[in-house]
Amino acid sequence: MGLKENLNRIWLEIDAALKKNGRSRQDLHLIAVSKTRSLAEIKELYDLGQLDFGENKAQELRDKQPNLPNDIRWHMIGHLQSNKLKYVVGKCALIHSVDSLKLAREINEFAQKHQVSANILLQLDIARDGKKQGFVEKEINAAIEEIQTFSHVQVHGLMTIAPFGLSTDENRQIFQRIKQISVDIQAKNYDNVNMNVLSMGMSNDFALAIEEGATHLRIGTAIFGERDY
Repeated sequence: MGLKENLNRIWLEIDAALKKNGRSRQDLHLIAVSKTRSLAEIKELYDLGQLDFGENKAQELRDKQPNLPNDIRWHMIGHLQSNKLKYVVGKCALIHSVDSLKLAREINEFAQKHQVSANILLQLDIARDGKKQGFVEKEINAAIEEIQTFSHVQVHGLMTIAPFGLSTDENRQIFQRIKQISVDIQAKNYDNVNMNVLSMGMSNDFALAIEEGATHLRIGTAIFGERDY
């Protein structure tokens, strides 16, 4: 199937999951994960009305952004190295993958120096499978205590990546835990921090993520097809 058919099919599945859980499209953002994808493919999706695109590598974002419509909302969803901040900070709608206090500090310092602001999510690794970056649950409140003082960073919520190969119940437990952590953080009324965004759910588990409160889905393969590395 082509991109149009894939996108329509995904939205049918999303709408069914939203309806099942008493939610509407206003609650949800679909991010097309465009890593390794061509400008032509991204432009085709854009012409179909898709505005949110996610990149895993800062260099790819740097190369693609100038060659595509400027109303595309770019999302940085991969691990971000401090020497690549110039390609991302001030150029993305949202940085999903802030996985350490050190990175949050560096983003704030860079944003302050260049007189921009950065919208970020804090990446949590609830599963602690050793393959993902991210804060552990016991670290998160201490980190936010400091991050809330940053002048050029705004925390909008949390992100997680559920490990592949888990059962539906195991995935659900991770998503439920992330949701509960966000509720607990919101209740503390930190300055400069809100929990409006839950970035969780990918091609293989997005319907489940919607059930558990996801606001931003990161879907690549189910839209673009398998990648040819």
